[in-house]
Order: sequence, then structure tokens, then C-alpha cells
Amino acid sequence: MRADAVRNRGLLIEVALDAFTHEKDVTLGAIAKKAGVGIGTLYRHFPTREALIEAVYRTELEKLCDAAPELLETREPAAALREWMDRFIAYAATKRDLKDALQAVIALGLNPFEHSRAKMTEAVQTMLTPLNARTEPMDLMALLIGVAQNGDPDQARRMLDLIMNGVLHDAAARSAPPASAPR
Repeated sequence: MRADAVRNRGLLIEVALDAFTHEKDVTLGAIAKKAGVGIGTLYRHFPTREALIEAVYRTELEKLCDAAPELLETREPAAALREWMDRFIAYAATKRDLKDALQAVIALGLNPFEHSRAKMTEAVQTMLTPLNARTEPMDLMALLIGVAQNGDPDQARRMLDLIMNGVLHDAAARSAPPASAPR
């Protein structure tokens, strides 16, 4: 794609994310106008409303999953995991805000979540490996989903701290030398 086409696509996704999470019945024309492009440009990139919704969802998922190796490059593994978990909670809130729009996609028989589990599991494993933790990626995901459903930011922070302490305890226990046998 040309640079302007890439820019337009990204802008449309950004505007659509905001629109789908804050407005109930936003039109594609309104999204195109807010993005500063014509409706034809929107339809060239996204032939249907559902295609745009799916692209918004996938983009948010990609941002979260791509953050895993990026965070590990700039932070210590424990700090990287903690920040990634905070980002997961924000991602889950966005996904919750997109619920109605995503339901329309699912009603058409499309499944935007098909590749989500594998990508997310890989991202979590990327975060856990440098810590040498035995924590199963899907177990951590289940905990994070539970925290995300809470809705109270202060409690979510405390719960993430508890989860982090458990992961770090597991990693420390795993790397500790074995206890000597009693004599």
C-alpha cells in the first residue's frame, strides 16, 4: 500500500475505535468524515461495517501482543510483565466497549476471536519465559480476564499486584537451589 493509504487505513481504524466505543449508532459516513477521508476511501479499505469492526478489534489485539517483546527490550522482565498486564486490562475494557459492534460481526457468522487465543498465549509465554516461571499462560490469562471484568481500577491494581507476586514467587521457587535433605 502507498504511504497515504496506510495512513488513511490507520486513521480510519483509530477514529472507528473511538466511535464504536463511545457512540451507539455511528455511521460509516460519520467515521470517514471524522477521519478526514471520503466514504469511498473507507469502503476501499473496509467493504462492510463488519470488516471495519473486525479490523479495529484485530488492531487492538496486535498492539497488545506486539507490546510483549517491545516491553522486554526496554524493561526488566518483572516490570515488563506488570506493564503488559496493565495494558491487558485496558485492552479488555476496549473489547468490552466494542461488545455491541463485535456482536454484529459474530451474528454474520464471522469469528474475530479465532486467532486471538493463540496470539495472546504466545504473548503471555513471551512475557513469562525470561522470569523462568512455571505459570501456564492460559492460567494467567484466566486471572487477567477475571480482573478485567471487575471494573474497579483501584481493586484491579491490587489484584494485579497479587497476581504479579504469585508469578514472581513461582519464578523464585523454581530458580532456588533444592533444599538439602535432612540428616
